[in-house]
Parts: sequence; C-alpha cells; structure tokens
Amino acid sequence: MSQTKGIYIAGRWEDGAGLIENRNPSDLSDVIGTYGQANAAQLDEALHAARKAQPLWWAAGIQKRHDVLMAIGTELMTRAEEIGTIVSREEGKPLAEGKGEVYRAGQFFTYFAAEVLRNQGDLAESVRPGIEIDVRREPVGVVAIVSPWNFPVATPAWKIAPALAFGNAVVWKPANLTPASAVALTEIIAKQDIPAGLFNLVSGPGRDVGQRLVESRDVDAISFTGSVPVGRGIAAAAIQNMTKVQMEMGSKNPMIIMDDADLDLAVAHASGAAFGGTGQKCTAASRLIVHEAIHDAFVEKLVQAAQALTVGHALEAGTQIGPVVSEGQLKQNLDYVDVGKGEGAELLCGGDRLNRPTEGYYMAPTVFAGTRNDMRMNREEMFAPITCVMKAGSYDEALAIANDSEFGLTAGIMTKSLARASHFRANMRAGCVMVNLPTAGTDYHVPFGGRGASSYGPREQGRYAAEFYTTVKTAYVGAGSPE
Repeated sequence: MSQTKGIYIAGRWEDGAGLIENRNPSDLSDVIGTYGQANAAQLDEALHAARKAQPLWWAAGIQKRHDVLMAIGTELMTRAEEIGTIVSREEGKPLAEGKGEVYRAGQFFTYFAAEVLRNQGDLAESVRPGIEIDVRREPVGVVAIVSPWNFPVATPAWKIAPALAFGNAVVWKPANLTPASAVALTEIIAKQDIPAGLFNLVSGPGRDVGQRLVESRDVDAISFTGSVPVGRGIAAAAIQNMTKVQMEMGSKNPMIIMDDADLDLAVAHASGAAFGGTGQKCTAASRLIVHEAIHDAFVEKLVQAAQALTVGHALEAGTQIGPVVSEGQLKQNLDYVDVGKGEGAELLCGGDRLNRPTEGYYMAPTVFAGTRNDMRMNREEMFAPITCVMKAGSYDEALAIANDSEFGLTAGIMTKSLARASHFRANMRAGCVMVNLPTAGTDYHVPFGGRGASSYGPREQGRYAAEFYTTVKTAYVGAGSPE
C-alpha cells in the first residue's frame, strides 16, 4: 500500500491530519493508495494563502494567465491516456471514457486561455458632458470549488480554468472517492509559474472541511456540483456572508420517443444516455417517455440493447459499462430496484449485482416498464444504470410528463417532425434540450446548466462563465479643470 499526496497548500504538499484508502471499484484487491485529509487549521492556512496570492495573480497580466492556462491544458491533452487510466481505475468508467474526460479537461483550459485575451471592457458615453465611462470585469476574489466524483477531472477543470482565467485564487475540495485524479490535476497546476497559494487542494470530509469552507468569510464565491440536499445546505451557509454561489445539482432527465422516430437510432441514443458511465451522469436519461404506437417495439429493442452491453473491468478492452463507483452507491441502486418493484413497475432486465473475474461493484443495466411519473423512480435522481419507460398517447401528453419534475437539466426528443422539434425546444423546461441526440453529451464552449432544483446561480462554461467568476465595475472619469 502506497501513501500518496492529498493536500497542497501555499505552494507545497503537506501531510494530512488523517488518511483515506482508495480502492479500485473494478477490483477490490487493487489498493490505489492512501490519501491525506486536511483539518480545519490546514483549510484556514489555504484560505489565507489564497487571499494573499490573488492580487499578485491579477497583477501578473493577461499574457501570463493565458500562458499558464495554455500550458495546463496542453499537458492534460498530451497525458490523456496516462491520467485517463487513473480516472478509470478509481472511478470505474471504461478507459475510453476516462481518456476522453481528461482530454476534454485540457480543452477547458485552452479555451479559457483564449478567453483571457478576449476579456475586454466597454466604453460608454455619459449623459453628462465631460465625463467618460468604462465598464470592466474584475476577479471576484477567492473561489471555493467543491466537485463530485463522477467526472473527477473534467468537472473541476471547467471550474478551475475560468476561475484562474479571470484572475481569481482557488481553494478546491474534491470528492473523497477519487483522490488520485485530484492529485494528478493538482500536480500539473502546481508546476506552473504561479504565486504560492493561488491554487490549493484541501481534500477532506464534506461534513468538516467542506462545511467550514463554505461558511468561511474568506471565500468570495462558491462553485459546487453535487446533490440537492448538500446544495441547499451550501446556499444556506453562503447567504450568511452574502457569498456568491453557483450550483449544479440533481436531475431527472426525460427523453421523448415519438411515433415517427427512427426506432433503431432512438434505442441507441436512449441506451447510451441511460447506461453510459454506468448511469452516473447528471445528464443521464432515466425517464423514457414513449409514444404508445411504438412503445412495445421500442421496449423490446431497448431490452435487447441493454442485455448486449458488456459489463466488466474498466481497464479491459471491450468493456462498455464499468462498475458502480462504491459499495454504498451499489446498495442504493439495488434499493431503488426494490422500490420500483414495490411500486408495481415491471422489471424487464437487470436489477442485480453481477459477478466478474475480479471482485467489484458490478451491476446489470436495468430497464423498468409500466412506470408512472408519480413513482419514486421517476421523481428522484438515482445515479444508477436504471431507466424507466412510460407510455404516452400523444406529443402533448409526453411533453407534459417530461415537464412534470422539480428538475430541469437536460431533455431530449426523438422525432422526424420539424414542427414537434421546434415546439419541444421552445416549451421544454430544461437548461439543455437535445433533438435526435442523447441527453448526455455537451460542448465545452457553450453554457451548461438547468432550471428548478437542477441549478442555482449563473451558468457554467463558455463566455457565460464570466458572470460568476467576475464582478463588474463601472468607472466614471471627469476631465478635471483645465490649467
């Protein structure tokens, strides 16, 4: 068993006050390492260092920030296979997905490197003679980043990159289930020529380190991705200090399959969106709303597609679905299967733990039919390789079912009708809508976020990220008295 890093504060690695063990969910005999856990004093040290470093970074200028972000992004893309293997080994996603995630993380950094040079202000005429006005964006200050385990490199990258691009300092608390990925990303950032304390890694339990972080008066903004209950707690803590917040939380994404859809394409997209990443995506399609005219044919093909998926070790060639991330997550998934059965849903395939040559948290892709939108399975985010089929008699009914949710992150429709597609785009209450595409899969240069309980605060990604990571200053300049 190897002891590894876990805490990076004020430009140096520190030993943790405690340690956690990190095991491979594809093979429980594979101990990746033990990782340090920060305590309250170390968190306070990180916040103090970030406060001192931030103005130095802002004063360094746009060329410096551009060059640093470009170097980080380039190295991530160059080392995508190496670091992607770490991601897949500890999170459980197939290797192709792990490598793709790291490469995409690199693209976030190179995109925001370019945005540094495009961060231009505005000049305005005053309504009063002899006065000039300029409007510019300045850094918000110290940004706390709390990120999840399901995309352990990409999600922090799309937060850290704009934070640094716009001149902020960062204190990052990653998920404890994926510490090796956090260390790999931190090592790349740490080797850059940046002020000591500009970037800090403080791994630790959410109830201690995370709570103290979001309650701190030394934090100017909090960017969080995780569950709704935790998000609500962060919002309640942040309001005490009037701290700016940006939160991406739960989802219950619908995909409508209309009677005129290409059936094979619809099945392929539904299966990929429901089971890709073992269903552990906030964009996963867990509610499939199918027109009654094609319902039976669609369900038959979907079950065949689910049963054909290869579930196995994340690093083995041919694996399409890796293990669930942890024992606790697997138990929760199987509990939801029991909930579905108890509510009267029809289990068509899956719903059980699988045995493989290595002991791991493997679960069969699961399809329920005969479900209703008032069932718990269709109301609560499961984060599992489980999808539920509902029948609709018309497009209007399907749209009403899709919109009947407290969440509103992504939503999709499969149809050949331009009129239906246009109506869906205009009337689906979700932050991202997909036409003839899976609900999962978004681009890095455009805004991402949802409505309702899915998101709170400004959007992430693309140029819209400036709304959160900067504050606007309006300056009025008088000509003064002529000599």
